[in-house]
Amino acid sequence: MQYALLIYTAEPTEEPSPEAIAAEMEGYNEFGRYVADRGAMRGGEALHPSTSATTVRVRDGKTLATDGPFAETKEVLGGFYVVEATDLDDAIGIAARIPGALHGSIEIRPILDFGAESTMRGETVGVGAD
Repeated sequence: MQYALLIYTAEPTEEPSPEAIAAEMEGYNEFGRYVADRGAMRGGEALHPSTSATTVRVRDGKTLATDGPFAETKEVLGGFYVVEATDLDDAIGIAARIPGALHGSIEIRPILDFGAESTMRGETVGVGAD
């Protein structure tokens, strides 16, 4: 089963010291080595700050794009991993190793498996097809 591990933390109000950045990055590098060594890494990326976000809504056939994230929150999505885990308990164990869990939260979301045919890959979904 694949899980998305969504990393939510407060955005810094001031620039962290180079030492703090280096320590945080080493923690993430260590986590990356852990999931890679397990063969569980399926993907992941860090995101630019929420101030760079654009939110899109379609209402009455019109596309509306606004600057910033959808909701005002203290914690924002800062990055994510996609991992392979045997079950939710395994995913929780993996998520607990993400450095952001020490000062933020990690949301675990199972990834839907649409099977071999999926519109997500530009193909037709097999449900209801003849």
